[in-house]
Amino acid sequence: MSAHKFILPALLISTPLALSAEPPAPAAATPLPEMVVTATRQAAEAQGTPFAVRDIGSEQINQRQPRTLPEALRELPGVSVQKTSNGQGSPHVRGFTGFRNLAMIDGVRFNNSTFREGPNQYWNTIDLLTMDRIELVPGQGSVLYGSDAIGGTLNLLTKSSNFRDGEAGKTFFHGLGQYRFSTAEDSHLGHLELNTGTGGQWGLHVDGSYSIFGDVRAAGLGRQPRTGYDQWSWNARLDAALDPNWTLTAVHQQLQQDDVWRTHSTIFGIPWQGTTVGTDLRRSFDQDRTLSYLKLDGQKLDGFLDSATLTLSYQTAGEELTRVRSTGVSSLSEVDLQTWGADLQFSSSSPLGMLTYGVDYYRDQVDSSNVSYKADGSFDTRSIQGPVGDDSSYDLLGAWLQDEITAGDRTHLFLGGRFTHARARVGQFEDPVTKQESSLTDSWNDFSASGRLVVDLDEADQFALFAGASQGFRAPNLSDVSRLDIARSGELEIAGTSLDPEKFLSLELGLKAETGAFTGSVSVFHTIINDLIVRQPTGQMVDELIEVSKANGGDGHVQGIELAFNYQFNENWSLFGHGSYTEGEADQFPSSDRRAARESLSRVVPFMGSLGLRAQTSDRRFWGELVCIAASEADKLNSGERADTQRFPVDGTPGWTLLTLRGGWKVNDHLSLNASLENLLDEEYRAHGSGSNEPGFGATLGMTVSF
Repeated sequence: MSAHKFILPALLISTPLALSAEPPAPAAATPLPEMVVTATRQAAEAQGTPFAVRDIGSEQINQRQPRTLPEALRELPGVSVQKTSNGQGSPHVRGFTGFRNLAMIDGVRFNNSTFREGPNQYWNTIDLLTMDRIELVPGQGSVLYGSDAIGGTLNLLTKSSNFRDGEAGKTFFHGLGQYRFSTAEDSHLGHLELNTGTGGQWGLHVDGSYSIFGDVRAAGLGRQPRTGYDQWSWNARLDAALDPNWTLTAVHQQLQQDDVWRTHSTIFGIPWQGTTVGTDLRRSFDQDRTLSYLKLDGQKLDGFLDSATLTLSYQTAGEELTRVRSTGVSSLSEVDLQTWGADLQFSSSSPLGMLTYGVDYYRDQVDSSNVSYKADGSFDTRSIQGPVGDDSSYDLLGAWLQDEITAGDRTHLFLGGRFTHARARVGQFEDPVTKQESSLTDSWNDFSASGRLVVDLDEADQFALFAGASQGFRAPNLSDVSRLDIARSGELEIAGTSLDPEKFLSLELGLKAETGAFTGSVSVFHTIINDLIVRQPTGQMVDELIEVSKANGGDGHVQGIELAFNYQFNENWSLFGHGSYTEGEADQFPSSDRRAARESLSRVVPFMGSLGLRAQTSDRRFWGELVCIAASEADKLNSGERADTQRFPVDGTPGWTLLTLRGGWKVNDHLSLNASLENLLDEEYRAHGSGSNEPGFGATLGMTVSF
């Protein structure tokens, strides 16, 4: 690895204290404290929560112009984004990715039981531009949010009409249109928003997006065929004030993606640094999803309850995978999912402290199929199942309680616990060798606890120490217990029918500062892993693929340090950045003899960091920033990664350094222009574990028209 790829992350990690990763707004006469909701399930000042919360607002999204939700997260401390293909992004948070990170939309659980092991594409099916704010809480959130909240908990807060901020009784109508163009991927994105209603009474927000993402032009490789795809979405949100304390919200979201290729497994992949490519003529996804929910929210209530929220939700997800092999034989596999959800939450002030408590329940209903066709296009066979068991259901029921206790003037203790019951019922799944049909019913119970504290170190609440110990767990899902599909390159995963939940214990110590001139955090964490569910070869081969199945046995750990800073020299200049170091290992089963071997966790990037300088005029009409983002070489490969030659170079993924210059001009109250020059060094690189390379040097142009 060349020296320049290591220097920046190393310098950032050695910095003794970091402040905020996000450039703040210019200093106001009386700055308001930053409020977050995900860390404690209640609106709270970020400085007073027992976590280092990372957040991105809609203004930052507009200025940075990321293409997708996963790409919007890659400038957050400690987050790397693996992309199996250009349409499939999966963030890694504190050593974990895929279904070991929990995503929510307005607090509604987005993860479902069909999510597969490792990096997956599901977060890429959420429209970034409908989000008003993104909050990421690194570390375990199982007590508040249940299964899957291991590496981190992401809450996506959608845009609304903000009708309560309007002039009481006055009708309003406004909106905006946005356009984004990128040369390195030849992409076009259009977005339109409309808001109407009556101030203080009701408001309606409607938006829609249409995107054409072209093939990515990578440095050194040129255009990468079959990396583009199309996407459209629309979203509506209606809020109505029932009285000054109660609000009723109704939301619907819908998104569809067409022809998202898994390029590396086809003949259109391009080898890089010794990687190989597949032999398929086609392997592409069509995906769609919807979310509808109804929420009744009461705040500042009289009596025993301070607040109460009831959310009823319904989601659908469809996934179609078309595969054409080199022989011309093809298959179409489908997964159709319906998820019903209910979440009831209360908060109460009591002599024992501020109690936040509730129950939640989610039920997945899944149909899955696979049909094969001969080379001449005629029907061949219909399998018993698709990627997961057919005619299946999955239930998650949880009850939780958190108590915030103030001890003295400066110490705040957060104690919590959750009981979870999970149940999987697989109607039918298939043995790929014998073609026999089986069914399965299994259930798991868990109790997880958490104890965290915040100590205000000064009377002005500018410095705070936070620490905690949190248990986490992940119950086996339908993908674990009934999968029949290609896993890593060259592997066929079959059902794992005797699994226990994964268990985690995370210890964390950190320091936060918020003085006005700068804000920031530094935290050290160590997570103990027990019974990690990992793939194990069975010793059989199916259609020239190594057969693997899931098994418990992955004990291990992941640990690291994260820091972020922002120093505001004055209202015009600021310096910001972040850095992280992560390492971890767990027991794996490299062979079918069931002998465990301690190996590195998958896709962990040891050093990552960024450094940026921002300038803006006092009236905020003009702004600009130069940002450097870097990652070190990732050469600690486990046995599964070494076998996955389509995504991992033999000697590991080289480190990389990116330079981006971006800026904007607010022409008037109705027109804003943004532009960026990305990958100024035309660096030839890919994110660790990805199946294709990232864009080379290119320009991104954006325009926002408001009315």
